Amino acid sequence: MRARDLAVGYETVSVDSDAVDAARLMAEHRLPGLLVLDADGEPKAILPASQMVKVLVPAYVVEDPTLAAVVDEKHADRLCKALEGRTVGDCLSSKSEPPPIADPDDTALEVAALMARVRSPLVAVAKKDKAGTHLIGAITASHLLHELLGATGAVSTAGS
Repeated sequence: MRARDLAVGYETVSVDSDAVDAARLMAEHRLPGLLVLDADGEPKAILPASQMVKVLVPAYVVEDPTLAAVVDEKHADRLCKALEGRTVGDCLSSKSEPPPIADPDDTALEVAALMARVRSPLVAVAKKDKAGTHLIGAITASHLLHELLGATGAVSTAGS
């Protein structure tokens, strides 16, 4: 199976998208992250849901997790206010790198190796040419696992 066969339409946002809307999109669709596109529609980064959660948590709590126990629910309910007025670009880590991109002709094993090497829950599938990078879709780790396990007959239909 090739990457083009595994790729599915996936939610994307731009670096200028509203951070609250992006968080809502992740939450409503239970996504492990969002694919962030630049102004030309080319993959720029992956915004993991864990990074969005990190933006919500005050820095002093990240530095000293014991403080989380003393923050009451009234204040915890206000955490989402940290996203107001911010863009997706504001929420990206300063260490954010371009997302892993698989060629449409890559095999499932090549995609799996790429995903494992960069430790990403998401790989963009795109065709690169002289005009730029053209997004075809994305492959999530859970989708790839499902397909690989299904190919071996190891996927159980119990509980589905």
